[in-house]
Amino acid sequence: MRKLLFSLFAIELLVCFSAQAAQLNKVAAVVNGQVITMFDLQKNASPDLARAHLNPNNPAQAKAVDAVLRKTLDGMIMEILIAQEAKRLKVSVSSSEVDSEISKIMQARGLSKQQFEAQLAQQKMSVGELRKNLEKSILRQKIMGMEVGRRVVVTPEEIKAYYEAHKDTLYDRKGLHMGLIVYHPKAPAAELASKIKSGTMSFAAVAAKYSIAPNRDRAGDMGPVEWDKLNPEWEGRLTKMKPGDVTDIFTLPAANGQKLKAQVRLFRPDGGEAKLLTFEQAKPLIDGILRQPKAMERFDDYSEQLRKKAVIDIRM
Repeated sequence: MRKLLFSLFAIELLVCFSAQAAQLNKVAAVVNGQVITMFDLQKNASPDLARAHLNPNNPAQAKAVDAVLRKTLDGMIMEILIAQEAKRLKVSVSSSEVDSEISKIMQARGLSKQQFEAQLAQQKMSVGELRKNLEKSILRQKIMGMEVGRRVVVTPEEIKAYYEAHKDTLYDRKGLHMGLIVYHPKAPAAELASKIKSGTMSFAAVAAKYSIAPNRDRAGDMGPVEWDKLNPEWEGRLTKMKPGDVTDIFTLPAANGQKLKAQVRLFRPDGGEAKLLTFEQAKPLIDGILRQPKAMERFDDYSEQLRKKAVIDIRM
């Protein structure tokens, strides 16, 4: 009887695992003959699912999980189309280009190779995965430059009009650093932010004592701001600040899905005063500010063209 029960239990487990394996090996989509499996889709979607506190195995969250999966799938399809287009155009990314990007990241954060790899391990990411992500990012930038950037035009009249409307907020951004405080969940963030604002505690002192970011030992200094590499959210936040400004508290999502309180300071390490740009000095900056939304609009059009030409079979 005991042997029979054990055999039945073993069969039940085998059926369960087989069903789970079949689900993971299921094809989510085929893009010009290239397959995206459910396993790869779920792996790519896991950070977003964690941030949204969604469990794929919870039937009550099925609709919300499906929305995240479909958004992730959309991005994966675009990555494949970009890679296929790069192959057609004979565009590639070398190992040295990826090495250079990694060096810039480590330098900006003031980390040694060992410290950097330790941070990746904490985020449950391997160096190989990071390299693949950077390669995709660089490839996307190259394709955007070739197929999108050259078609974007910013006129002198647009630059002049922007300068006249914003000349009181266009500061010299060369050499500016970003300070970051990510408050410990138990820290009195609102009280500390008030002390920074009143000057009773410095940003650096609060960062050193209460921040859980890896830069706490450097008074919160994240290094020079790489303006051309900021995502839209951070660019929107930093371009509104003048040197010396500290943001109000905002929410920063963590890798484990937790929402943390944070503040950012824009500053010049040598303590130099904030200088407004002349029109001639501001031209390149304004060109970049006006060019980005136009480039994104063009890229959306270009993406749509790639999709229309592709054979995409979504099987979810």
